[in-house]
Amino acid sequence: MRLRESGMPEEAYWESLFDVPLILDRLRIDGRLQDVVELGCGYGTFTLPVAQRISGRLLTCDIEGAMVERTRQRAHEAKVSNVVTAVRDVLVEGFGCAAASQDACLLFNILHGEEPVRLLKEAARVLRPGGMVLVIHWRHDPATPRGPSMEIRPRPEQIIAWGEQTGFLEAKGPILDLPPWHFGLRLRRKHPPASLPSL
Repeated sequence: MRLRESGMPEEAYWESLFDVPLILDRLRIDGRLQDVVELGCGYGTFTLPVAQRISGRLLTCDIEGAMVERTRQRAHEAKVSNVVTAVRDVLVEGFGCAAASQDACLLFNILHGEEPVRLLKEAARVLRPGGMVLVIHWRHDPATPRGPSMEIRPRPEQIIAWGEQTGFLEAKGPILDLPPWHFGLRLRRKHPPASLPSL
């Protein structure tokens, strides 16, 4: 399912809208993360920098074949070998990876879609206990140069509530300021409750 209001502008303009190193630093994306999954690679704006920081593999999925091909091309040109790309409708097919197999799931500018709780449940499914859903989204401010309409643009508190609705995710740390135009959240996959001792 294609997300509503999800068209992409020209590549150079799109990439001018983010301070990628600052965003990755504040989300704590570094070598402590091994396997990571990303929904919506777009032009690979975040895919390549994330892959260069983590210690394992980055699986990135996008419903648009042209975006996947562009990301694959950029990874090849940059000699980044730990990126795996897939054309995939995650709401229909899932991420295509095993349950409890990932350290982090990246949901960047994606939670304005029609089924955010369902998407967060799939993110929680693939995370190891203690793993993180890392979110960025456009601030709820009409002055932002891009982003979905205000009527469907989620506020941080709404995303936290959606995470809680899954039964598996809880906010970890404060709402992050990601200038110039975004906020960020870290939602932690809860550990399963300890099993009761046998009688």
